Amino acid sequence: MDIQQLIQLKLRGESNRSCSDILAIHRNTVNYYVRQLKASGLQFSELLELSDVELMELFPTRNTTDANRYKELSAYFPYFKKQMLLPGCTREALWREYLQKHPEGYGYTQFNEHLNNWLSKAKISGKLNHKAGEKVFVDYCGKKLQIVDKASGELRDVEVFVGILPCSGYTFVEASYSQKREDFISSMNNCLQYFGGSPKAIVTDNLKSAVSKASKYEAVLNKSLKALALHYNCVINPTRTYSPQDKALVEGAVKLVYQRIYYPLRNMIFFSLEDLNVQLKTELEKYNDYLMKTYQASRKKLFLDQEQVYLQDLPSEPYRIRHYKRARVQKMGYVYLSDNKNYYSVPYRYIGKMVELQYNSQVVEIYYQGERISAHKRSQKAGYYSTIKEHLSSSHQFYSEWSPQYFQKLSADIGPGTSNYIGKLIEQQDYPELGYKQALGIIALKKAFSRSRIETACNMALSHDRYSYRTVKRILENNMDKALQTQLQETSIPIHINIRGPKAYC
Repeated sequence: MDIQQLIQLKLRGESNRSCSDILAIHRNTVNYYVRQLKASGLQFSELLELSDVELMELFPTRNTTDANRYKELSAYFPYFKKQMLLPGCTREALWREYLQKHPEGYGYTQFNEHLNNWLSKAKISGKLNHKAGEKVFVDYCGKKLQIVDKASGELRDVEVFVGILPCSGYTFVEASYSQKREDFISSMNNCLQYFGGSPKAIVTDNLKSAVSKASKYEAVLNKSLKALALHYNCVINPTRTYSPQDKALVEGAVKLVYQRIYYPLRNMIFFSLEDLNVQLKTELEKYNDYLMKTYQASRKKLFLDQEQVYLQDLPSEPYRIRHYKRARVQKMGYVYLSDNKNYYSVPYRYIGKMVELQYNSQVVEIYYQGERISAHKRSQKAGYYSTIKEHLSSSHQFYSEWSPQYFQKLSADIGPGTSNYIGKLIEQQDYPELGYKQALGIIALKKAFSRSRIETACNMALSHDRYSYRTVKRILENNMDKALQTQLQETSIPIHINIRGPKAYC
């Protein structure tokens, strides 16, 4: 995703240094990426059409900095700084002292480079001048608004999302039920639609819905937010932790929202989120049209005159959120999606491989090493097997020994009732392979139960309208077969058996 965003920036004509600032990647790394991309002989527009796998092939493996070794060295920096103030102290003497404690540490050149970088750091603060169309700052208000449940009269707190273009101060405000990822991305979509374009960067606070792991220097973004950035041809740049100056502008905007939008709503009652957002939009228009004496212009006028033209065009459709999960392809050629507890087929050659599921409310796509290998319509039915016939080829060598006859033969030593039951179990499946796993389970019950009991349980289960491994196992675990045998010995009165409910009984 970082490389795709770099390609997008280069297509816009950004310099390597500018790309480094926007992406928060060291300029030497950006220079290396650009050299490798140019060496491919393809235009940037052509590179953008390549798949993730094809892009990865353009870059040879590179070793990353040994973080542990640097951590050991950096712990001595304050001590080195004090020592260098003493007469007669040299850097070489400090380096040799460091090597005595860490024989496998850095060489003298790297030692000096890291020390110089640390010594040259300085905290600098001052007024930030924002370029038109470069960024949008987003955050949530600390104070919540409320809606009233008509039925119960209960008050419900709602979150208030704020987005601001720093050059013009043009602002967007919207209420949502939570700060969760779905609500955050919905508000982000609506914010960019309100502005009528997307900036080069979205600057967020370290929200859980946006950042998987906060950091002062390199936050780890969740994949849904990175995908949103790719969709809108921009990048995500979270503010640094413990650096309030990074988000001073949006926090100032939040205070103004309290004064100009919250206060007029103080005596109003809202019975739905939709009604609240309608009134927020009315107050927001007044806020953006308010004449600022300093600039002798409103935020809206500054936006239309200075900033709107620099925003990028929006895609034809808003971004649809995607969720990401890792899963291993099961022996039967399916992956399990825990959200709805259902299964999706993949080509048999990926059996045993770790894959990534990317899904939303409509579709489930399955990727292996960046390449899409399967796509299904999302099912909301628990326990459902979504199958593409080509994925489960019965002629493949993996299933060469598996057939209904094979499993009936395996179960013959248990008894004819078991063999008959397994045959019917496999026959009821749309694809025989789906029944093979359950057939193996019934045969494996020999490890815990006697053959005569399994035979009795299978004969009992034959009267059920649906055949399954779980039915036979439930009969055995609840000793229903034993109860039947006892009753048959003592009386000829018919016995009614319930094997469906959560507590089986007879």
